[in-house]
Amino acid sequence: MKQKNTLIKNAKIVNEGAIVSGDILIEGEYIKQIGASISPKSSDVLVIDAEGKYVLPGVIDDQVHFREPGLTQKADIGTESKAAIAGGITSFIEMPNTSPQTTTIEKLEEKFSIAAKTSSANYSFMFGGTNDNLDEILKLDVNQVAGLKLFLGSSTGNMLVDDPKVLEKIFKSTDMVISVHCEDEGTIKRNYKEYHDRFGDDIPIKYHPIIRSEEACYLSSSKAIELAKKTGARLHVFHLSTGKETDLFSNKIPLKDKKITAEVCVHHLWFSDEDYDKKGTFIKWNPAVKTKADREELWEALLDDRIDVIATDHAPHTLDEKNNPYASAPSGGPLVQHALPAILEMYHKEKISLEKIVEKMCHNPAILFDIERRGYIKEGYYADLVLVDLNNPWTVKKDNILYKCGWSPFEGATFKSRITDTFLNGTLVYKNGKFKDVKAAKRLTFNR
Repeated sequence: MKQKNTLIKNAKIVNEGAIVSGDILIEGEYIKQIGASISPKSSDVLVIDAEGKYVLPGVIDDQVHFREPGLTQKADIGTESKAAIAGGITSFIEMPNTSPQTTTIEKLEEKFSIAAKTSSANYSFMFGGTNDNLDEILKLDVNQVAGLKLFLGSSTGNMLVDDPKVLEKIFKSTDMVISVHCEDEGTIKRNYKEYHDRFGDDIPIKYHPIIRSEEACYLSSSKAIELAKKTGARLHVFHLSTGKETDLFSNKIPLKDKKITAEVCVHHLWFSDEDYDKKGTFIKWNPAVKTKADREELWEALLDDRIDVIATDHAPHTLDEKNNPYASAPSGGPLVQHALPAILEMYHKEKISLEKIVEKMCHNPAILFDIERRGYIKEGYYADLVLVDLNNPWTVKKDNILYKCGWSPFEGATFKSRITDTFLNGTLVYKNGKFKDVKAAKRLTFNR
């Protein structure tokens, strides 16, 4: 049975640029009170002593691929949302390149129906733009869908939008956030042909960031930004991977007033091209993991607020698929269970503060997508909360990986921080490695 009232005592609360010691009272789905010392007013209150732990808002992941419908041999909404909850991610926005693709309102609502039955985390979906579905885009209810996703370079599931006239029409026709995957297709094709002519299908993985090059990324993102400025569109550039691209973005105005924003993913902040020898196709992503210098420039842009959001681009494939030669090994990897622990590892290395982690993974996605009453620890907000023990090391192993695909690019890594409790809409759904048998997930709503 759902616990109606919970009191979290003696926590270090990380919220809005500060860490304060205090208590949090949850009533029903919402945070009722935050204070220095709150006493339970009745015996039916569940009291959790969070002494020595930090409480963060639930992470909002603005880019995941949960593979349902049509690709459920890799993953599904049920399995991956459960892994997300274990990783402190309480809300996700899923991408449209499933099978069939989410490019009609009918297919979008089918995904919402699946999630309503099986998701362990709060959910919403991007609607996919194509060269010929502008009519469907114009029918969308902006308060019921997270945003619009365009692939300006082909990736897993071919949804390439390559007609400049169509692109401009889409940019002019919607006030929704347009999220884009930016890689120039012509550049990639030329580079791929050069290396395929040399090596055949078994191209050494170290050439992946040269095939899907800095030039391909910069050319595409700069064009998208130019079009957004021309049309006044609200543009969000997914998964920056190069230092050069970071100069296209501004930190001069508050996020709520920005028309052009950017995201970086955990893998581009963690890995570099030096890891290909050891990790091989298990760190093959689009856009590619690039140089150490790129990684450092991404960190710099994240910390100075040119980059607004940290996400995962969680995109699982089976082990058999990833073990194929380069030409047929798909790009993407699973990350939702390990994203927050990995970024917390960077806190331990004094690379980023806890306050900044919360800003980039919780507050900013809520601001950027106008998500209603989430992303903060505030009275009246949904009680999506994560308790973290910063000194409870654990190692990523096969037997504790929750992804349906059964592997992780972090396998063998030891993280110092552990998610001990996850609350979703006021309900304790995960504690000390075990899931509660409760249904608490909700469809995200938007205040636009």
